[in-house]
Amino acid sequence: MSDRVVVERLAGGVADVRLNRADKMNALDMPMFEALVATGRELARDASLRAVVLSGEGRAFSAGLDFTSFQSMAGQSGERGGPTLLSRGDGESPANFAQRAAWVWTEVPVPVIAAVHGVAYGGGLQIALGADLRFVAPDARLSVMEIKWGLVPDMSGTQTLRRLVRLDVAKELTFTGRVLSGTEAVALGLATRVADDPRAAAFELAAEIAAKSPDAIRAAKQLLDRSGVTSVEEGLQLEESLQRGLIGRPNQIESVRANLEKRAPRFADPG
Repeated sequence: MSDRVVVERLAGGVADVRLNRADKMNALDMPMFEALVATGRELARDASLRAVVLSGEGRAFSAGLDFTSFQSMAGQSGERGGPTLLSRGDGESPANFAQRAAWVWTEVPVPVIAAVHGVAYGGGLQIALGADLRFVAPDARLSVMEIKWGLVPDMSGTQTLRRLVRLDVAKELTFTGRVLSGTEAVALGLATRVADDPRAAAFELAAEIAAKSPDAIRAAKQLLDRSGVTSVEEGLQLEESLQRGLIGRPNQIESVRANLEKRAPRFADPG
């Protein structure tokens, strides 16, 4: 795997994932796309994982696409003979290669918290939108910037953005590409919380989540992600099915015992 993404496993099953191209404000080149997809896929298979904090090294979360990669986006050969940004996958994801760099965080079965500072422009913002939660510095700058280059969001942003804000807001941001502060992003629903130190706040929440039943946390993410994209009947059936799969299982029993005994729970990894 490329060193474009650094992963550190912390106590309690929390993964610290950092975009690692600080000299270019974590701009997205082909090795960065490859590393993001590979990292997300690897984490998705880890039964010991409890939560992920996703951030950027240096002065920014990500400045978006490195336009030296634009040739690949146009369908030319990727670096080192690898995939192009528009390559389709192997059928395990609905996303193409570029989309999956952002969409893969929705496929990780545990909560992913993006900690955004500096800028999150274009593709950088779309990666943050793939997370479950976004903590942003008040002076962070966010933009659906593709219109500046005569393009539309094409890293799954049209799907994730629409889940977060009203349709008219999504259109206004996409049509104009205007830059938002972190504070305005929270006011519009684009981000979850303003924090002076987004990474510290993200790790604090990740530790809290990691202390909960991993079975229930994974089921809750699956259930809430499906809400609004399935029929009410299918949603209610999924809710019942997932709850039945939790009741009486070892981690659910441990949750009850730990609460009654006023101690920290000792959970097993999901089977």
